[in-house]
Amino acid sequence: MKAKRSSNHNVIETYDLTKVYSMGETEVHALQGVDVRVEMGEFIALMGPSGSGKSTLMHLLGCLDTPTAGTYVLEGQDVSALSNDERARMRNKHIGFVFQTFNLLSRISALENVALPLLYRREAEEALQRANIALSRVGLDERTTHRPAELSGGERQRVAIARALAINPALILADEPTGNLDSATGTTIMHLLRSLNEEGRTVVLVTHDAQVADYAHRKLQMCDGRMV
Repeated sequence: MKAKRSSNHNVIETYDLTKVYSMGETEVHALQGVDVRVEMGEFIALMGPSGSGKSTLMHLLGCLDTPTAGTYVLEGQDVSALSNDERARMRNKHIGFVFQTFNLLSRISALENVALPLLYRREAEEALQRANIALSRVGLDERTTHRPAELSGGERQRVAIARALAINPALILADEPTGNLDSATGTTIMHLLRSLNEEGRTVVLVTHDAQVADYAHRKLQMCDGRMV
């Protein structure tokens, strides 16, 4: 598929992005013509009540799903109609994910969890080296051999952030990254995300917490599948 090149320094551009789910005879309009621009190096907080379309938008931005209509341009390439395999390659090359539930594999070490995305990219020789560097960046030099069950919630989230960093992504997508953490640990995680942003990484964060959203440069509010 031919890439659609952006004329500016936006990491994300969406045009009239629409997502409709069919539930039996009922159609659910999860997104209704969403236009978003996120510039390189921005820190964006995406907010809104349950059912507002935040999660659907994050799935589309993360190349985990395709829109029913509209256009999504990531790093200058139109990814709206890519195949599943093409979207997977885009995710693995350009996007670092941080989830509320950490999404770590329980049977392998922190180091191996962080290295996994690089192994999927067939970069085995560099994987462990880059994973070690990423874990050091989040302050877990001495926890590399520990499995997730041997780590605190905050440490598990830092492993998840290190995993996102290891691929050197253009974009970090964080979905309620403090949702399963106590307030003090959540503050530590937000300071880490902010420091990564200050280094030039683009961060888009979904949160219900106004204090968490205050770390962002810009807040986007959603309601009923639209940006308000």
